[in-house]
Amino acid sequence: MQVLINLFIGVLWMFLQDDWSILTFASGYLFGILVLFILRRFLDSKFYLFTLHAVVQLFFLFIYELFTSSILVLREIIKPQIDIKPGIISFATSLESDMEVTLLALLLTLTPGSVVMEITPDKKLFYIHAMDIPELSDAVIRSKEKFEEAIKKVTRP
Repeated sequence: MQVLINLFIGVLWMFLQDDWSILTFASGYLFGILVLFILRRFLDSKFYLFTLHAVVQLFFLFIYELFTSSILVLREIIKPQIDIKPGIISFATSLESDMEVTLLALLLTLTPGSVVMEITPDKKLFYIHAMDIPELSDAVIRSKEKFEEAIKKVTRP
């Protein structure tokens, strides 16, 4: 809703300036950001640029975890003799909403070496298949904790 209000302020700024250019809209949009920032305590949700910042942080965290887990999986695959011990691990989560749990499951599944197999109906326990239990299970648990904190910053006020 805040984004729409900000866009409206940018268009209104163009009407008031009687100049239909991108530069006028951009200056109106920046003015709208300032107005919304000043009025943020009267809005029911947190300032949308803070949420946007948290989304960008979550994206870069995912890219980092994707890169590091890919290196771990690649290191296991390149070995002359593959000595992996696949298995299933379970862990509890503190996330509550369907969107938070789904996002965590997708992020964990997209990182190489782990697949979320099942989530309990109460959404508190994840069952994950890991490629190498001794080595990758610790990495998966660390990733889960980092992802949980980043998801909470995005979805909660």
